[in-house]
Amino acid sequence: MVNVVIYSKNNDFSTDLEAQINSLGEKYTSDNNQPADIMIFDEDTSLLDSLRQKNNRIAVFVLLGKGAKKQPDTPFIKYVMKPIVLSSFLDMLKSSLNMILSSKAGILTFNGYELSPLEKEIKNLRTGKYVKLTEREVQMLLYLYKAKDKSTTKSDLLKEVWGYSPDVSTHTVETHIYRLRQKVEKDDTWPMLISTENGGYRLVCP
Repeated sequence: MVNVVIYSKNNDFSTDLEAQINSLGEKYTSDNNQPADIMIFDEDTSLLDSLRQKNNRIAVFVLLGKGAKKQPDTPFIKYVMKPIVLSSFLDMLKSSLNMILSSKAGILTFNGYELSPLEKEIKNLRTGKYVKLTEREVQMLLYLYKAKDKSTTKSDLLKEVWGYSPDVSTHTVETHIYRLRQKVEKDDTWPMLISTENGGYRLVCP
């Protein structure tokens, strides 16, 4: 269960956003009395530093009002200009599940590999060698890891990793998977990382 806590001085706005978040399904709650997995700050960030001291790896979204200066995102803090496009913002919340997984799991081990999401690198446990990954490659692996032994469709990857960006095609997904395989599965002595099944992809986790 992912608990999304909203900090806002506008009660109508926070109530409406809570209702929209709860409509995402049983994986999401919005309960200010429970520990937060995701924090949303509506313009006022006065509590941001003190709250993040308790857990500096919580996913944070800061909503910026009109005239505010857009700040660069960090691995755990995303800045969003208002007015927000609700559908896009909810997709960002869904994608943040990958961020939560990376922050809580720390290091993921599967099929002879060790993935460090925060360092954006994967280690071959047989050789001890590290390979640097892009942010997109990390997010793909995290989403495939969540699916475990189930095959993931290209459409699922488009939605969860790219957020249904209009300029993305399934060919883009295929290209990213191919490049990731070429980067990590260097030759026959390296274990398989991703298998192709039923037109989709599955992380090899024997």
